[in-house]
Amino acid sequence: MTGNPASKNAVSTTNACKLCTPLGASLAFKGVEGAVPFLHGSQGCATYMRRYIISHFREPIDIASSALGEKHAVYGGGPNLKKGILNVMKKYSPSLVGVASTCLTETIGDDMGLILHEFRNDFGDLDLPDVVHVSTPSYQGTHSDGFNRAVHALVDQLADPEAAKSERVALFPGMVSPADIRLLKDIFREYGLTPTVLPDISETLDGPALEDYEPVASGGTPVSEIKALSGAAASVEFGSCLPKDSAGLCLEKRFGIENDRLRIPLGIRGADALHDVLCELSGLECMPRRYKLERGRLVDAYVDGHKYVFGKRAVVYGEENLVVALTAFLAEIGVQPVLVGTGAEGKGIAASIEAACEGVLPELPLVREGVDFHDIAEEAETMSPELVLGNSKGQRYARAWNAPLIRVGFPIHDRFGGQRLKTVSYEGTQELYDRIVNALIEKKQSDSPVGWGYI
Repeated sequence: MTGNPASKNAVSTTNACKLCTPLGASLAFKGVEGAVPFLHGSQGCATYMRRYIISHFREPIDIASSALGEKHAVYGGGPNLKKGILNVMKKYSPSLVGVASTCLTETIGDDMGLILHEFRNDFGDLDLPDVVHVSTPSYQGTHSDGFNRAVHALVDQLADPEAAKSERVALFPGMVSPADIRLLKDIFREYGLTPTVLPDISETLDGPALEDYEPVASGGTPVSEIKALSGAAASVEFGSCLPKDSAGLCLEKRFGIENDRLRIPLGIRGADALHDVLCELSGLECMPRRYKLERGRLVDAYVDGHKYVFGKRAVVYGEENLVVALTAFLAEIGVQPVLVGTGAEGKGIAASIEAACEGVLPELPLVREGVDFHDIAEEAETMSPELVLGNSKGQRYARAWNAPLIRVGFPIHDRFGGQRLKTVSYEGTQELYDRIVNALIEKKQSDSPVGWGYI
């Protein structure tokens, strides 16, 4: 069931259930080895993106900017873009510059493709890095759109049609955590598969303490591996609401590489689907014993925790691919999602949730697209939620409803360790399930006038 995304009394967005489109592109570019994200727009845009990314990942991050001012809105920002890339080359010596547009440059009509073509002609005598550009105005889409567009642009603009065939498997995991990326790479290797993960933020946005500051963090997907993706043996991408021009479908359309599209592998059914694909790609008849044990422990945990979670009413919000996976997982453990909210629009979210929860939920949740938290709060007040799942932006509403907030997704800036939270496969599902059960136990203890020592 879908609802009207705009409150009849609302005249503006008060607290958006999404972030800026170029922020997502910056996150994707940060997952490429030696890359520097570059925003073609005002300096304030880059400052805003850095603030959000740093507060979640607790890592230093530089985002370059063409630093446009008032006069560039009239005369165009081409000269600043060229000069800015030269400055980035001088300061960072990047292997790649990922250029994302902003509201300003899209509105004035700067043709980034043409400007960058001129840049290569003008400075072709220099040792130029690869430059990838993507259109990401914030009045068109969300941070997840920017992320997906940037990943598609990396594949579309860098993949070499002459690359040799290989046994590598391309993995496009979407907006999962650095810890999830590390877990996924480990799982693929356990099956004897060699993955090229794009983007790979497992080190670039969750690195070790260093004696000396690195202007460009080590780690990330090597540009050479991105160029070689046209020769990959297969591709796997996560997301129930991905665009038609996703990175995986780009490889399939241009190079005939078979693409398996799965929802984020959260929950037993979601994880089973991933391991089934890995069995097929690796030629194994069944999953390794290690994962059979993880799955069995998760089933045991479901049984042990059932009395705490069954029948609880939940509100879920956030990035569209994540909320579909979360809703399917909640249905699996006996929680009733009553409201699912997202800032995205036109992605078929309701249909994806219906397909993911078919035969599991007695009643489908209300799905609200293109909403802000004002809309979500108005709707949820009448639903008496007992559990809330989403990022930190919903904290004040969960508090008003006196319901525990399970922080998941991006951004998490009012708790520590958001970059190390796992959600994928059996191991990530186990960690999330434990957090949910413990939050409900803590709520019961806190609400009791006498307290509970044993539950």
